[in-house]
Formats: sequence, C-alpha cells, structure tokens
Amino acid sequence: MKRSTDRILVTHVGSLARPPDLMEMLVARQEGKPYDHDALAKRTRTAVADVVQKQIECGVDIVNDGELGKANFSRYTRERLSGFVERAAPAGFKPTSIFGRDMADFPDYFNRGGRTSIGHHARVFYCSEPLRYVGHDEVKSDIANLKAALQGKQVEEAFLPAVAPGTMEHWMKNEYYPTQEAYLFAIADAMHEEYKAIVDAGFILQIDDPDLADAWQMHPEMSLADYRKYQEQRIDALNQGLRGLPIDRVRFHMCWGSYHGPHKYDIPLKDIIDLILKVPAAAYSIEASNPCHDHEWRVWQETKLPDGTILIPGVVGHYSDFIEHPQAIADRLVRYARIVGRENVIAGTDCGIGSRVGHPQVAWAKFEAMAEGARLATKDLWEH
Repeated sequence: MKRSTDRILVTHVGSLARPPDLMEMLVARQEGKPYDHDALAKRTRTAVADVVQKQIECGVDIVNDGELGKANFSRYTRERLSGFVERAAPAGFKPTSIFGRDMADFPDYFNRGGRTSIGHHARVFYCSEPLRYVGHDEVKSDIANLKAALQGKQVEEAFLPAVAPGTMEHWMKNEYYPTQEAYLFAIADAMHEEYKAIVDAGFILQIDDPDLADAWQMHPEMSLADYRKYQEQRIDALNQGLRGLPIDRVRFHMCWGSYHGPHKYDIPLKDIIDLILKVPAAAYSIEASNPCHDHEWRVWQETKLPDGTILIPGVVGHYSDFIEHPQAIADRLVRYARIVGRENVIAGTDCGIGSRVGHPQVAWAKFEAMAEGARLATKDLWEH
C-alpha cells in the first residue's frame, strides 16, 4: 500500500454519483424489472472509465470505480448472497434506525421525512436458508471495468469497496441460524469470497463498516459496556472474513452514518478507537471533518497509530454543499501529520459523497479542493 513518502496523497471513500441513464438500468435490475443486459454492461464500463478519468483530473491519487456498478451501498450486498427472501414489512414493523438516539430528542425533525428517511424500507429481507456467495460474475465485472478504466492512466493505486458483516447484518434479518453470532460468521464466510477476489485482482480492498459507530444510535438501550461487547463480536466476524488476506492490501473505513441530521448522540471516537484498530488493516479511513467529529484529531494524541499503518482522515465531507477551503483542508492534514507522521497520512473524505451532496459538480469541487489542500500541506510539511 502506497504511503505519503514525499507528498500527501489523496483518496476518497468510494461512492460517486451514477449517471441518470445508468442509474435507471441499475434500479430496474435491482427491482427485477426488464432491462437490456448488454446495454447495462456497456454503459457501466464507459461510466467507470469516465469516473476514473474525472478523479484523476481532480487530483485524486488513489481511485476507485465510484461503485457505479451498484445501485446503492446496501442493496448490492443482498444481491451477492443467496439464502434470503424478501417480504413486505409486517404491520408495526420498526426498522433499525441509524439515528435512533437523536430521534428521541428531535422527533419533529425526523418526522418531517426528507433525507433523514435513510434506513426505512417498505420491504424486508429475511435469511431463510444457509448463506452462499453468488456474486462471482458481478465482482468479476467490477474488477474488469476498473482494470479497463485504468489502462494507460497514471494513478498511485486503485481500490474497490466491500461491506463488513456487521453492517450487512442490520439490513437482513435472521430467521435461519440458531444465534446471531452464527449468522454474523456465516455472512463473513460468504463475503470472504468477494474480499479475496478483490485482493487477488491486485486492488486494495476497502472494508466499509459504518455500523461500527452508527449502531450506537440503533441500540439506545445499550450501555457503553454492552455496546463494546456487541461490536467486539462483529469485529471478530469481520476478521474471520478477512482471514488469510495480506494486511497490506486492506484498508478499513468507518463513519457515523451519512444521513443529514443532528448527530448529537454519535458515539465518541475515543470510546471505540481500540476496536477499530483490532481490524487487520494497513490503513484506517475515519470520518473527521464535519462539526461533530472535527475535534477528534485529539484522540490520536492519546492513541498511538500502530507501526506501519496509515491514517486516512476525512478532510472534506458530505454534511453540506459548502466547498471546504483548501487552506482549512491543509490545516487539518498538517495537524494529523504532526501527530502521527507525515508519511502516515493520506487525505480522504468523511463518507461517499457522490450521492450525499446536492449535485455531482459539488462533489468534484470538493475533490479539487482536497487535492489543493494536500498540495498546501505538502509544501508546509516538506519545505518548511
């Protein structure tokens, strides 16, 4: 995995805006409606080529496919595993909410709907038989599209994201396995095939695990001790899924959920940082730029970044359409570099910003600002 040996490198978390015509076909596939398979394959390949080129033009060093072959972050994982049935939500069904603790304080705010409806679904997936990985063709397509897009391009590295078992769990209810632990490890064993395919293809595997933090909001009944025990089991399951994979080809992303809302009751980073660092990864991508978490650079004054690992703090975010000023971005990067070492810092985003800001132009402008901020930080850290 590349390090910032002579300058601050730039990357992002993953998800970017899908072109409308591509999104229409992806949604049709997701909903079981008719669509042209060949047209979808061709359009996905050209869209990935375009989005890789755009990342390069914006100054991103470590690129991905924008997750353009997936209609959304959550649904694709259901499509890559067999063993589920989909049913209408029963009367009185209450989905787990990534803003559960906030909702208790701000009920009128959340009842208005809008973007804060993330996590509410009219239909529910239930595990009804042994899980199997069936996404071989899809992950091969993801790999092939990114490889094709990189032909003749100059980038430092490329990555593909995949979701952690503990985050997949809350979208898919267990009706088959005798315990939740057995269910978690079954997800991990199945997803191991996708994780391994990405690494074997020569890409960095990024594990996405927002529920490591935002499940604190889902379970307001839990004490901190209960919650840490709950998440330790999910980290164990993830580590089972990562078994045998080279640590230097894995990076881990966590955040506090990308919904637009108060985030008043996000669990503090200091309360889970040791759990994050139990994941066998060479780099840790952590939400760090929004008003709820911008102060948490202080955690690294007390917690040592493990030797040989990289920190990818979010220095631009999805929480608003404001374009962060490059100097503010540089200040953030320099602050982290002074604590953990300049070679151990890569500029990143809080979350996948492509669908969380008001328009794709805003997302690209944030990337351009991030690259300029990295150049300013480089000048400060290497030339002064």
